[in-house]
Amino acid sequence: MINQKDALALIEKLRGSAVVVPTMTGRTTWSELSSDDTLDLPIRGAMGKAASVALGVCLAQPDRKVIVIDGDGSLLMNLGAIVTIGGKKPANLYHFVIDNGVYGVTGGQPIPNAGGFSFQGIAESSGYAKGYQFDDLEEFATSLDEIMGTKGPVLISLKVVPEIEDESAATLVPTGSAKTMPQVFLDVKDALS
Repeated sequence: MINQKDALALIEKLRGSAVVVPTMTGRTTWSELSSDDTLDLPIRGAMGKAASVALGVCLAQPDRKVIVIDGDGSLLMNLGAIVTIGGKKPANLYHFVIDNGVYGVTGGQPIPNAGGFSFQGIAESSGYAKGYQFDDLEEFATSLDEIMGTKGPVLISLKVVPEIEDESAATLVPTGSAKTMPQVFLDVKDALS
């Protein structure tokens, strides 16, 4: 699995003049890495809407690349966005999904059917020009130039180590693996047993 910050640092190096629309745990990490926050449009408190906002920016700015950094749980809340993007076919959209298998900003609960479906497959069957999936940072790094040179819309699923956002501190805490459950949920599970 990939470290989220390492993956986003690679994207930041190639962003150029692209508008970046980050949300969920990706938003927190992106704010630490961005070299030009005047081109960032962070989405907070609108879970499931980053791809829709990015589509609007793509349509308004067809000559500028738009990068959306989405969460897997967030995207699941609005899968219609993938179908809409696939139908509109914005050539300038690069849709990165932080695929960690959990809702990182609400405590680390597993997303529905985690590991049982493919965002790449959903995107490609919905009309995206191309889909990718990576679980190895080196493979992602060597493919990123090709990805950013591909006519969009393109979806890139990044299998990353889960991180749980501490809203009070606005920081991310690695959990170790997708199978790790936060202690509070284990305590509740034990209490109900």
